[in-house]
Amino acid sequence: MEWETVIGLEVHAQLLTKSKIFSGASTAFGAEPNTQACLIDLGFPGVLPVLNAEVVTMAIKLGLGVNAEIARKSVFARKNYFYPDLPKGYQISQYELPIVRSGGYIDIPLEDGTSKRINITRAHLEEDAGKSLHEDFQGLSGIDLNRAGTPLLEIVSEPDMRSAKEAIAYLKALHSLVRYLGICDGNMQEGSFRCDANVSVRRKGETKLGTRAELKNINSFRFIERAINYEVERQIALIEGGGKVRQETRLFDPNKNESRSMRGKEEANDYRYFPDPDLLPLVITDADIEAVRRALPELPEQKRQRFIEKYGLGTYDATVLVSTRAMADYFETVVTASGNQPKLAANWVMGELSAALNKADKEIIDTPVSAVQLGKLIQRIADNTISGKIAKTIFEALWNGEADVDQIIEKQGLKQVTDSGAIEVLIDKIIAANPQQVADYRGGKDKLFGFFVGQAMKESGGKINPQQLNELLKKKLMG
Repeated sequence: MEWETVIGLEVHAQLLTKSKIFSGASTAFGAEPNTQACLIDLGFPGVLPVLNAEVVTMAIKLGLGVNAEIARKSVFARKNYFYPDLPKGYQISQYELPIVRSGGYIDIPLEDGTSKRINITRAHLEEDAGKSLHEDFQGLSGIDLNRAGTPLLEIVSEPDMRSAKEAIAYLKALHSLVRYLGICDGNMQEGSFRCDANVSVRRKGETKLGTRAELKNINSFRFIERAINYEVERQIALIEGGGKVRQETRLFDPNKNESRSMRGKEEANDYRYFPDPDLLPLVITDADIEAVRRALPELPEQKRQRFIEKYGLGTYDATVLVSTRAMADYFETVVTASGNQPKLAANWVMGELSAALNKADKEIIDTPVSAVQLGKLIQRIADNTISGKIAKTIFEALWNGEADVDQIIEKQGLKQVTDSGAIEVLIDKIIAANPQQVADYRGGKDKLFGFFVGQAMKESGGKINPQQLNELLKKKLMG
């Protein structure tokens, strides 16, 4: 408890364009190595980069989405370094004059129900490098340059996070935002959304930042959390043991749950930045920004507030339901189809549906149960045609390909028993069959009430209306 953790994150979001940032080569994932790298990506003599206008629009969207300043003039620079998968010997990036400047922020939810603002330092456009391949070459490495020139938006936060949980909350909020904006597919397994974490520690009460280590290119929320927690423990143990933290880049090995040193961390002057002579400064007008602003969708925070106000949902439910645009749209369709049952709709989307999707490893856009079908199922619960328990049986039938809720109810004889006379006959039968339990209940053993409910449900195949059963059973047992 003597130590404070300080975390800043650099997120590389691959922009959702069909062609690369400075060439017309394809950005499609999964092609054979080196089949999607053209002469511009490879830096051949005499070729000239041409800026893809769509990446500018996407960067403006991000800037507006985080309420940051959009630079009216930004400059592309050459970042010089040698790496085997960087054939030009430099990366085209932005340095002193990025397209998205200060003022941006993302508010994250905390575990105590409050929120915290994470400030964004900048976001800049750049091209990706290629990829080194090690797995398929015994004792050798291969190079795949398909990714070279793929457009990236690097989003840099202030060191405002104080725990791995805060870092993950920020990353999830940013991940949701770029998907809502339609600028990145967020596919972490394919490297479309990856994170470098700058982690340092300092004693409580100190204001000066400690020496940071950079954890490089982690592409899973779970691994990022583990990597940060490991790095914090490593740095504290090192300092308390009399050592010093080196400023370096480290790689996290999730199999061993540890990080290892990769290289010393470079400073900006090591890269010898200078304006790229082949690219003019990028000039953006107020009209350009307003055109993008008018086309923005409803963003996660706006949608969350609307769900709370319009549907009467709690903060937690609303936050989960807006985590992806697809889930939010699905939920709203369910509410409409259910005859306006928002709380039941939220419970089913976050509960039964999400559990089935997780088990089948499916996204909500691939669910075999349409939002209209689920809404109709919820409507039948609300109008007492079926019980919640029976609804789970019907949901399973829908998941397995049966098309209509009412047809399933009729076909399987699942309609709920709401006839008070029929329920009373069943209760009388159960009371007559269990005289000792009746005597014990009337003698003060209230917990036996659950026994009688269970017997009634078992006898009826779960078809009795639970509320009616409880009311009538209490009356009969009181004698």
